[in-house]
Amino acid sequence: MVLGVRLFQLQALDLNGMAQAGLSKRLTTTAVQPVRGSIVDMNGKYFARSVERYDLVVDQRLSAVEEFRRFNEELDEWEVIPMDQGLSELSAVIGVDGETLRGAVLGDKNFNYILKSVTPEVKNRALAVKIPGVYADQTSVRTYPAGAVGGSIIGFVSENGDPQEGLEYSLNDQLTGTAGQRTFEIGGDGIRIPYATNEDVPAVDGRDVRLTIDQDLQWFAQQTIASQVKDYKADWGNIVVVETDTGAIRAMAESTTPDPNDPTATPADERRPNSVSASFEPGSTTKVITMAGAIEQGLIEPTSRFTLENRYTVDGQTFKDAFEHETEKRTAAGILAKSMNTGTVQVGQKLTRQERYDWLKKFGIGEPLGTGLNEENQGLLTTPDKWDDRQQYTVLFGQGLTQTALHTAMVYQTIANDGVRLPPRLIDAYIDPDGTEHEVPAAEGTKVVSPETAAKVRKMLETVTEEGSGKSGELEQYRVGSKTGTAEAPGSSGGYDGYTLSYAGIAPIEDPEYVVVVTLQRPQGDLYYLIPGLSFQKVMQQVLNSNNVPASTMKPDIYPVKY
Repeated sequence: MVLGVRLFQLQALDLNGMAQAGLSKRLTTTAVQPVRGSIVDMNGKYFARSVERYDLVVDQRLSAVEEFRRFNEELDEWEVIPMDQGLSELSAVIGVDGETLRGAVLGDKNFNYILKSVTPEVKNRALAVKIPGVYADQTSVRTYPAGAVGGSIIGFVSENGDPQEGLEYSLNDQLTGTAGQRTFEIGGDGIRIPYATNEDVPAVDGRDVRLTIDQDLQWFAQQTIASQVKDYKADWGNIVVVETDTGAIRAMAESTTPDPNDPTATPADERRPNSVSASFEPGSTTKVITMAGAIEQGLIEPTSRFTLENRYTVDGQTFKDAFEHETEKRTAAGILAKSMNTGTVQVGQKLTRQERYDWLKKFGIGEPLGTGLNEENQGLLTTPDKWDDRQQYTVLFGQGLTQTALHTAMVYQTIANDGVRLPPRLIDAYIDPDGTEHEVPAAEGTKVVSPETAAKVRKMLETVTEEGSGKSGELEQYRVGSKTGTAEAPGSSGGYDGYTLSYAGIAPIEDPEYVVVVTLQRPQGDLYYLIPGLSFQKVMQQVLNSNNVPASTMKPDIYPVKY
């Protein structure tokens, strides 16, 4: 009677509870990994993508048979296949020798790898052999179809899929997606029960990321700067290309960049994007800020006159020009054209200490870049109360402060864009797995100087190209505004052991479309013969031609350099 009552309780009164308890013991849950989002260029060309792959695995307890049945569709009948024949067929399909394969398939393990990361085609052919217990687990492999093109920007992931550097690291949350899960029943022997409870929560794949980078231009710029760095035996170099009216970075090329498919082949200290991570004294490319600030405040005009000795002393500090000269009578435009420190200090004297600092900040010096890369360096600009008697003047010509090549590019973007500074744009859009695009809008920008001042400075920059230090960057079909820069580069011992050379240019200057900045770190040889303008020429010509920018139809419009 007791047993009968208890049986009635279990089977009638608590049927659902006991069944549920039994089911819970039989259920097992596994994670379903999402596919990592792709990284593409402005035209949809892949920089990084995850391709579908499968791990071939086996439950050896199910494969411990001498023969198995397989349906032959051609004969429309079942056939019996000896295990030796099945193993031979599988060996031919996956390219694993027979002895190794036999050791992987046969045994007493409930889980064992046969071969990892095979293509869907190989997976289908392997499963078609129908060896009992052999199945496939879906996985993915990260590949980088563009190789080293943009490698320092893209970064890479480890063998385990962990992001290491570049956008792979900084945009990991966007690229990763959300894991799903698969729940199914297993019997007491550990084998999955066919046709039993099977619940899937699908994974949500990661978002794709579309960059502003033009992959073809990126490749061309990398080849160009790598060649010049090799010729000049420089430590490194880079080229930045920015679209003037959007702030979009079309290329950010390094002389040495890793192939994300094999990142360890490149030394760790050469994998970073120096365009945003290496901060240095820019030298004379910063003089454009001094001139723009003084013009905007009505303190000078491009034709204002100055008498210049080879030495100029103020507040006990003596400044000299990079070349020896007699007394010269030059305009402000002529000072910029010849890149004269003495004249730049005279112009900058008209600004207070605080105004000099404010103009540098307005043009983005010492400010974060906001590209989305973790390797960013915002540079160093100390406040004017910490400037000594000399630094208060050296900042006027790009010494006593540091910035990256991208900072320099955005200074010239501001002048090219009628005085409106835009943040640099590297991310163009995020794309959901269903194809929905979420564009990253271009910011309205910040007005730094008036359009009138910007136009005057652009004309001064064209004067630099036609009558001054920027001649090496002249283009036959386009009018160019430019400025060169030379600054001492500090060494590891604390002293200076070389130079940083720069060339920043805008074209076409009458209707600016692009800014190109070339930087060379510690090139070897006579400075007079080291010409970063040659790389500027090649890359600016390429970007203008590839984007079908109309050639200039008017002759250069320049200021007088002397009076």
